[in-house]
Amino acid sequence: MAAPTSVNVMLAIHEKKTGSTVDLYRALRQYIVYHYSEREAQNLEDDLEAVRDMRASIEKPAESLDARRDLLQKYYRALCLMESRFPISPDKDHVNTITFVWCDAFKQNKKASLLNIHLEKAAVLFNLGAIYSQIALSADRTSPNGLKQACNSFQLAAGAFAFLRDHEAGKVAVTGQGTADISSECAAMLERLMLAQAQECFFEKVIGDGKPPGLCSKVARQVGLFYEEAHAALSVPPLNQHFDRTWISHVQLKAAQFFSEASYRYGLELHSKDEIAEEIARLKCGISTLADAKKTAKGVAVPLLEAVSRLEANLARNLERAQKENDRVYLMRVPAANSLHPLPTASLVKSASLNEILDASKEKMFLTLVPDGSAKALSRYTEMVDEIIRTQAEKLQQGSEITRVRLKEMDLPDSILALEGNFTLPMDLKEDVEAVQIVGGPAGLEAELQQLRDLRRVNQELLVQTEELLQKEAREDAQFRSQFGTRWTRPQSSTLTKNLQDRLNRFAGNLKQATDSDARIERAVKEHSALMSILDRRPIESALPNLARPIMSLDGNEDAIVGTLKQSLRQLEALGAQRAGLEDMLKEMKRKDDILPKLMTTTGSYEDLFKKEVAKYDGICEEIAKNIDAQEQLLLQIQAQNDHFSAVFNLEDYRASREKCYKQIAAAIAKFREIKDNINEGLKFYVTLQDAITTVKQQCSDFVMTRNIQCREMIEDVQRQIAGLSFADGKSGSYNYPGVGHSRAASTDPQAPPPHPTTRPQTPYYQASDQQPTGFSQPHPSYGSSLPQPPYHVPPTAGGHYQQPSPPAGPEYGQPAYPGWQGPYYNSHAPQPASHPRPPYTISGPYPPPQQGGYYKHQ
Repeated sequence: MAAPTSVNVMLAIHEKKTGSTVDLYRALRQYIVYHYSEREAQNLEDDLEAVRDMRASIEKPAESLDARRDLLQKYYRALCLMESRFPISPDKDHVNTITFVWCDAFKQNKKASLLNIHLEKAAVLFNLGAIYSQIALSADRTSPNGLKQACNSFQLAAGAFAFLRDHEAGKVAVTGQGTADISSECAAMLERLMLAQAQECFFEKVIGDGKPPGLCSKVARQVGLFYEEAHAALSVPPLNQHFDRTWISHVQLKAAQFFSEASYRYGLELHSKDEIAEEIARLKCGISTLADAKKTAKGVAVPLLEAVSRLEANLARNLERAQKENDRVYLMRVPAANSLHPLPTASLVKSASLNEILDASKEKMFLTLVPDGSAKALSRYTEMVDEIIRTQAEKLQQGSEITRVRLKEMDLPDSILALEGNFTLPMDLKEDVEAVQIVGGPAGLEAELQQLRDLRRVNQELLVQTEELLQKEAREDAQFRSQFGTRWTRPQSSTLTKNLQDRLNRFAGNLKQATDSDARIERAVKEHSALMSILDRRPIESALPNLARPIMSLDGNEDAIVGTLKQSLRQLEALGAQRAGLEDMLKEMKRKDDILPKLMTTTGSYEDLFKKEVAKYDGICEEIAKNIDAQEQLLLQIQAQNDHFSAVFNLEDYRASREKCYKQIAAAIAKFREIKDNINEGLKFYVTLQDAITTVKQQCSDFVMTRNIQCREMIEDVQRQIAGLSFADGKSGSYNYPGVGHSRAASTDPQAPPPHPTTRPQTPYYQASDQQPTGFSQPHPSYGSSLPQPPYHVPPTAGGHYQQPSPPAGPEYGQPAYPGWQGPYYNSHAPQPASHPRPPYTISGPYPPPQQGGYYKHQ
């Protein structure tokens, strides 16, 4: 026991002494090598040396109180890390070569020797509380800062002894070999003693600050109560025979002193209120209590006895004064002591929590050693947290979905937006309208119809030009045949061009059918222009009906109705934003929730730790439940407000007209797509037909050119025959002209003389299908061969405008007309075709290049 020079004498606790040196390094390293690996032991070499050095420092005397405090805290955290990784017990698979020996702090001849880490931890905690008490006692309580330091250190000492009682004392007691100083009873007694001295520091402060007697009495009474609790623990087994008598006397006299001090201060307050009778009774109780305590007090410090004597004198003086005043003035009846109510108290101190100071979860020592039990426990905890997150996330999502469905059923907020002129289309319908407008809309159909007309005209002109080529050649052939008679032995043109002419006739038939289809398309555009005109409205929302205010109003509260509904919708939106924030908080909490360090340092049940850790999520779960309940109440409120709003603004009629407009827009889109599809098929048809006619035209040009060359040669031969200048053999006086598809016959007379030098070799007027015409660099398909199929081939639909005529037998051009009309209805939605590229017009003539906008102008 130590006593400072201060008037109020206080106690400090001496540290426990270790009874032997312990080599933690060797034992722990051997365990790591055996259960893990030599490499792991090498990696943890620094941690093993640190533990060895801390244990060695514990065995030495303290250099300073602060350094000793820090060492004890650090070593205790290291012991927590060791406990979860190194089982220390006599078991052969455990660390069984370490024995901890500690002496009793109050009876040095008593020792405890255990192969158990809990004895080591309990001793360290006891010494930590002792060091805090020594720091408190060394503070200069005559200064405000010193008094504050002493008070805080006593509370920390109380916290250390409370931590010892709650976490380690019971585990040592189970072995039956611990000393009394680290028992639960002793730890509890020391906690109350430290709290009594911390409260006593507050009493010194309120006295020094001159606080009112009533407050000083409350603080003093609580000091006395703490001392009384400590004395009660010292007066019963196992402590009544363990502590020196001076300890018990000191605590007993302190309890009596502060009861009397509280009675004295309370009497001052009673005197100021003229409650003289109770003042006399309180003062008598204080004097009596001090007298009884002094009789049994033995070996207490002299300063304490002096303080008690001064207090006795003050009590006696005030009692004498009060009795005189009562006898002369008040004449009140003094109440009996047992009739007095307990003195009021004011507790200003508590045991400081050392959970954070002694938390080993942030330490990095032995971090790589993770036992299987801790890993499994972490997995189980993670599953628990995941279940919480999943359940709460489902509640949040369900709440958002309920809000969306309920608002859609009430047509909110669309009806409010419609009232303010902010019309909206359903998203799918709006996207369809935008797609129509991007390709030009109904207004752009005229340009595409003009493309059809231009393409049709180009094909017709190509066809006419091709037919004129053949007709001109046939007239010339007939003219020469009439002129030369039988000398003109060349086959007639009509026999050679029959296949070409048939194909041109079929082209003409296809063009006629296409013209009829074009006419039907143009009629459809005109007939449905009024329906489709709605698609040209920009923005399309301008075509929607307006939600107007009622023409007549009885009370004129429409604005209030709308304002209330809008306010409720804003509150609902705020709840939705709160749900999103709560979900983010849950995910962030889970991301930061790493309890592995705590699992590695826990010495109790994993289930207790799980229960404590999972409780972190209770707050957010409660907030989610409150949010869902608040939303449900708000939706009921919005439902009632919306019913009123609907009745006032006649929403039923507005919704009916709006739905009608939606259907009109959908019908216009369907009809536009139908017409657009037919126009695109027509454009593809004309482009393909133009390529086919161009090919046939080229074949006709080749045919005419060949016939012209043959014509000139035959004219020369006939003229030489007439003039008698022919030197040819009489048996072969004329050329033989083979029919279509045959080559000229060679001379059958091997003795015939060679032709005259001036005679040119005859050029066949018609090439067979497997030969290339002489004098042309590009091969041309034979006149009777079939043309390649166009790049599309859609089977004709029933009632279609572009019907394919029945093709004749044989491999020849069978270009189908483009598919026809798809029916008069427009409710179905066909996929939007891409715009057809501008056709490659190749014919020369009165058609200039296309202008902007797809229109074709003629000069």
